[in-house]
Amino acid sequence: MHDSEYSILEEMLYNAIFIPPGTAKLPFGIIRDPEIYVYIKNFGKAGDYCLVADINDRIIGAIWTREFYDAEKGFGFVNTETPELSMSVLERYRNKGVGTKLLLSMIRLLTELDYKQVSLSVDRMNYAYDFYRKLGFEDYKCVEGSVTMLRKLNGKTSS
Repeated sequence: MHDSEYSILEEMLYNAIFIPPGTAKLPFGIIRDPEIYVYIKNFGKAGDYCLVADINDRIIGAIWTREFYDAEKGFGFVNTETPELSMSVLERYRNKGVGTKLLLSMIRLLTELDYKQVSLSVDRMNYAYDFYRKLGFEDYKCVEGSVTMLRKLNGKTSS
């Protein structure tokens, strides 16, 4: 992966962080927190997949998955066979179908790669929670205000 691609993933990771309405934006450096940076650290290894949406060669959204292991894992970790999904669409392009297209494309890709399910973590207050539910994700476990959600692929599951 090229340095310029890391800067894109960093921008998307930052934009994926949910900020409740009325709350000040966090500083960009928050993505360097090890619990957050794990989503893009050394991205490009086996089990990492990323799709992007662009307009006029400007990336406006991205969706990526990682396979995590017990020693280093994301907030939505289920098991080592279940990739965890992250996604972001730049604010001015939200509610225009970009996220839906990205998510359905990633689901298709993971299905073709024969994954059984995909997970994610989302704050219950985040409008994306209902978006994920509409697209087949179900609550798996709740920790404080966040929910780990799962979506089965190929009608199979491997919990």
